Amino acid sequence: MITVIIPTLNEEENIASVVCFAKAQPHVSEVIVVDDKSLDNTVSIAKHHGARVITSTKLGKGASMKDGVFCANNDIIVFLDGDIDPYPHYTIKLLTDPILQEDIDFVKSSFNRNAGRVTELVAKPLLSIFFPDLLRFIQPLSGMIAGKKTLFQQLDFRDDYGVDIGILIDMYLMNARMREVEIGYIENKSKPWQALGRMSKEVAQTIILKAASSNNPHYNFEELGVLNEIRSQMEFALENQLNTLEKLVVFDMDNTLLKGRFIDTCADHFGFKKELMNIRSSESDAIILTKRIATLLKGKTIHELIQIADQMEIIQGTKEIIEELKRRGYIVGIISDSYDSITNHIKIKLGMDFSLSNELEFSKSICTGEVKIPSFLFSHAKSICKHSLCKTNALLSILEKYNISKENCITIGDSMNDLCMIKEAGLGIAFCSRDELVNHHADIVIQVPSFSELLNLTK
Repeated sequence: MITVIIPTLNEEENIASVVCFAKAQPHVSEVIVVDDKSLDNTVSIAKHHGARVITSTKLGKGASMKDGVFCANNDIIVFLDGDIDPYPHYTIKLLTDPILQEDIDFVKSSFNRNAGRVTELVAKPLLSIFFPDLLRFIQPLSGMIAGKKTLFQQLDFRDDYGVDIGILIDMYLMNARMREVEIGYIENKSKPWQALGRMSKEVAQTIILKAASSNNPHYNFEELGVLNEIRSQMEFALENQLNTLEKLVVFDMDNTLLKGRFIDTCADHFGFKKELMNIRSSESDAIILTKRIATLLKGKTIHELIQIADQMEIIQGTKEIIEELKRRGYIVGIISDSYDSITNHIKIKLGMDFSLSNELEFSKSICTGEVKIPSFLFSHAKSICKHSLCKTNALLSILEKYNISKENCITIGDSMNDLCMIKEAGLGIAFCSRDELVNHHADIVIQVPSFSELLNLTK
């Protein structure tokens, strides 16, 4: 019989599908979810769908894998990633049949997706030097594997990005009978480019350390400078590759670029705060809410509105940060649920590349009280959330325009209106947010009113 082990960290969106997929496969009698102290509903969802859930004894995928092995009750173990939905139907069968037939001890998957940058620029060049026999594996960093429990129990699982290549090398050094099988097409979230530098270092370190500890007489490790030079060259190649990428930074405007919300500042200035609060408390439909709030600006001139925007404080140092981001090759802009006449003004002041927002209508420079919600904010066939109106739709529009993948995008916001953008970007940042859910889903939480941390997160 087979045990399926799924290491997880905040995988509530897909864990039910992965657990159900594993439980439905022939010969699988045990599904273990090893949770790395998730903050979302991963654990409760996994339990509800019949998985045995244990909490990892130590942070890191490798520790979760090792804990799963020691808790497994079967002699054959399959490791699956918790963020893939759907898996090709025969994934587990393809991984385990060679082992069940006693032909093979360890099976690694490949799948229909181009090999990643770390694989091509770091892993394969180093394998060609130290473990050329392993070049037959198309995707040596794949984490979907199967093997005999007795072999897994002998491994020292790394706790960093080197864990998967480390397992492959250890199996090779133990003379395990190994095979790579093609499992079909899968969709999984690529690593954001900010993680690739760290990943390359840890993969390179793992390969070199495994080679150094193998006592192979063909390797001469007396000069550590040679090893450092090899690793440096691999990382240099990756960094040059990353520098050619188009990359995007998207800012929210209200309570992010600006200290305060534009419409609230208008309410204080023009004296319609009570009306604004009444609209917000009585209207839940996002489209109607946007249109009703715009009526409060009827009769105001464009000059008056821009004067108010100019009186609002911009986060200190933002212009300089944006100049540096653009110097590093980033496209920088605003996606806001405020008004284009204001976001465009802020865009120009800060030297940004674009702004996307609602279109406030004017006649002879006087606001009509009408607003046009642009099509790029509405849900469509390629939308990645269920909201009828969402900034994420605008994000997809600008990514498509510049031919940038969402993994190469940073989004920065503070409110629930920014939540989807923050969740879907390669790197989502909560900025001085008071919303617990926004902070929870963000990759980075910035609690001081400064964007200087962006320069530490980008290259």
